[in-house]
Amino acid sequence: MKKRLRVLALMHDDLVPPETRNGERDQDELQPWRTEFDVCSALKALGHDVVKLGVGDDVAAIRDAVRDFQPHVAFNLLVEFHGAGTYDQHVASYLELLCANYTGCNPRGLTLARDKALSKEILAYHRVRVPRFQTFARGRPVRRLARLRFPLFVKSVNEEASLGISGASLVRDDEALAERVEWLHAQIGSDAIAEEYVEGRELYVGVLGNTRLQTFPARELLIENLPEGAPTIATRRVKWDQAYQRKMGVHTEFAELAEPLARELSRVARRAYKSLRMSGYGRLDFRLDPEGRLFLLEANPNADLARDDDFAQSAAGAKLGYEALIQKLLGLGMSYRADWKEPGRVASALLR
Repeated sequence: MKKRLRVLALMHDDLVPPETRNGERDQDELQPWRTEFDVCSALKALGHDVVKLGVGDDVAAIRDAVRDFQPHVAFNLLVEFHGAGTYDQHVASYLELLCANYTGCNPRGLTLARDKALSKEILAYHRVRVPRFQTFARGRPVRRLARLRFPLFVKSVNEEASLGISGASLVRDDEALAERVEWLHAQIGSDAIAEEYVEGRELYVGVLGNTRLQTFPARELLIENLPEGAPTIATRRVKWDQAYQRKMGVHTEFAELAEPLARELSRVARRAYKSLRMSGYGRLDFRLDPEGRLFLLEANPNADLARDDDFAQSAAGAKLGYEALIQKLLGLGMSYRADWKEPGRVASALLR
């Protein structure tokens, strides 16, 4: 019989879900907090004591909740702080400073994976194939390296959730490159990265674990109603606009792959996960080109955990149901070997 746990569910203060879902509500209206609702519902179904904490811009709320509730583990659903996605690693760091267990990726893995340029350099060193790329810092002229060949795909170097990605992100000459980079600098407020566009199938692989890793069956992005010859790109509308998804026939399904390719995809995903020092869970995004070569596009720690999203669906494909997945994440969070747990440090931590 599993132990009943005290779980502190950390989420953004504007995404705290209601206790029950009104079946007559329009699904679009449920979209903003569906992950938080699904996770908290699963935690309660598992029999755990759950406190939902909506967090704004004050870490004191986290400190006070950890002190007062004394959770066995915090279920971390925070993806930014002060509106900055790059601060997600500091939330995990703060939980470690509080000597609190938490679900999801550790601070180092969040830092390495967030920086798309740094992560590609690390992955290339570890023999994981990535597209050739170049970064463009704000306030500097846009000068393309001669080795970088068009078409190029331009995006923020550190933002996630397809922020700033649209059809205009795919550029085919230097003028369009400069225009898109300057737009990103001005509108998104981050440095830009341009990588050689890889034509082919877009595949998503879920990875679960801290040291012993499990990969889930790959999912494939499909856009059925694209005009002939148009590229398959996971733009912001493709990811988040449900009306657009219905219009364009956007969906994901389990990828049909030959067994040798499926094994290679699993092996490369595990290597990339380890190379970036990730833990907990994450999703690795690949392109499979017409020649059968795999290119890793991005690593996404703490992937979306909504019941009907790709990570949970991939887990279900590996015979791991939603509640079992959530329970597994709790166990991984409690077993992660943070530095404060090392021998000789535990006693001093408990005295605080």
